[in-house]
Amino acid sequence: MSQSYEVIFENNRKWVESKISQDPEFFHELAKTQNPDYLYIGCSDSRATAEEIMGAKPGEVFVHRNIANVINTLDMSSTAVIQYAVEHLKVKHIIVCGHYNCGGVKAAMTPQDLGLLNPWLRNIRDVYRLHQTELDSIEDEGKRYDKLVELNVQEQCINVIKMACVQERYIIDEYPIVHGWVFDLRTGKIIDLEIDFEKILKDIQKIYNLTSSDWVMNRKTD
Repeated sequence: MSQSYEVIFENNRKWVESKISQDPEFFHELAKTQNPDYLYIGCSDSRATAEEIMGAKPGEVFVHRNIANVINTLDMSSTAVIQYAVEHLKVKHIIVCGHYNCGGVKAAMTPQDLGLLNPWLRNIRDVYRLHQTELDSIEDEGKRYDKLVELNVQEQCINVIKMACVQERYIIDEYPIVHGWVFDLRTGKIIDLEIDFEKILKDIQKIYNLTSSDWVMNRKTD
């Protein structure tokens, strides 16, 4: 166990040497500030690492991860990350990324008491309830779980769009845009679910409009 732990520091040393050999000023520049265009909200699963699957460099992606990429407005961690990314970093894109074979999604559909996980997984069970007819019509269990992963991403995107800071920033700058992705562990590919951000924004504004301004969406269609 100690060897597997120590190898991390050896890998870090090699990584530092590699970066400096390519650019002696790399860490000097990296330490100055961050200016990412992307906020990535993903699952904590060890197989789905944001920067690697995106081919991104340090400083290009602001990242938040939790079990099953859930956005719950009562969760101060995820909401604080979103507000900071939107108001201070002024990211242009917010990505909610789930992945197939998600243990959190499967656990949410397991009929057993999971203790402290219960209230968290209830968010995913709520997604199933909202889409029960569609999901129950899928006979193949594996395909049903895949579909629930996709629908969970879709609902979490909607939860992001409901947030006041996202609405207000979009009114001013016409960004950030919210995207829904699924990472397929079986192929390594990112699948864009093509969430229609503008349509969702317009559809929910009657109920979830948390601003005092006329919506840009309305002005665009005048």
